[in-house]
Amino acid sequence: MTLPLPRPGILEIAPYVGGKSHAPGGARVIKLSSNESALGPSPAAIEAYQAQAAKLHRYPDGHANALREAIAEMQELEVARLVCGAGSDELIGLLVHAYAGEGDEVLYSEHGFLMYKIYAQSAGAVPVAAPERQLTADVDALLARVTPRTRLVFIANPNNPTGSMISAGEMARLRQGLPEHVLLVIDAAYAEYVTDANYDPGTGLVNAGENTVMLRTFSKAYGLPALRIGWGYVPPAVADVLNRIRSPFNLSSAAIAAGAAAMRDQDHLRKAVAHNTLWRGRLTESLRAMGLRVRDSEGNFVLAEFPFAGPHSAASVNAFLLSRGIIVREVGNYGLPHCLRITVGLKEENEALLAALKTALA
Repeated sequence: MTLPLPRPGILEIAPYVGGKSHAPGGARVIKLSSNESALGPSPAAIEAYQAQAAKLHRYPDGHANALREAIAEMQELEVARLVCGAGSDELIGLLVHAYAGEGDEVLYSEHGFLMYKIYAQSAGAVPVAAPERQLTADVDALLARVTPRTRLVFIANPNNPTGSMISAGEMARLRQGLPEHVLLVIDAAYAEYVTDANYDPGTGLVNAGENTVMLRTFSKAYGLPALRIGWGYVPPAVADVLNRIRSPFNLSSAAIAAGAAAMRDQDHLRKAVAHNTLWRGRLTESLRAMGLRVRDSEGNFVLAEFPFAGPHSAASVNAFLLSRGIIVREVGNYGLPHCLRITVGLKEENEALLAALKTALA
């Protein structure tokens, strides 16, 4: 029997593996593996979500107008340039499939989001990783790897899992150095957490030309990862392309309503960001005091390097934490087997993590 076969290259893709949610040890599981918001969603978002229960027999608004209008109002953006997706992941996939194909190249930084490579492979394009400098995207290295076949350049800013960012000036230099036909995609999923004054999420570059896209999400600072809500601020021509190929009802009514309510509840967002800024700093200082190398992070997580072997290696420490019911993220699939990524949690969660790490490293 001849079985159906997928396109060449599909079976070579290593599936994306998310952060663990279960641990064998401990009466209580402390999940610090998926960069989820410590404070959770806005109460207004929960209320809006629950209000949709009586309308489940109706299709959602295929244009997500209520959500797009809320984003436009609160972010001071043009509503016509906004495209929503089932998480920013969907928008990444749509961009790759719209602008890259067989033999084209999709460029990204060495430790960038794994989905850039996966979507490139799924479209038959060639993924190209540019080396980073001290776990930070290197503009010169990216530009050096641009070829006539390059169609898209993805840059996560801030980057996951490293927490590093490049300045607005460096991002502008990257855009200026790219050929006009190359689409620059700035993945600003963690933009709300940034405290560096030299940062810009990419809005200005989108407004300045026809070849830059900014992607954002409700899965991080807004605390709504279960609803899968992402959005892009894009040139009009790109919006036209994405609206032609996206699914007609790619966001549920509950997602649209909750997302709009969350966007308008900026007080809750400020509380979430303030909590993150405080504890990101405390985690960084505490981990450094234990002898670990921790670079400054602009996300809601820190990346700790374990330059040890044996019982103090990243793998051994991770196993010890799991035995205590504490889940962090191994990042060997990002080329960082000696590191653990730790999401900022609630006060008691962070304190439990630090206590366990002290015991593990003693």
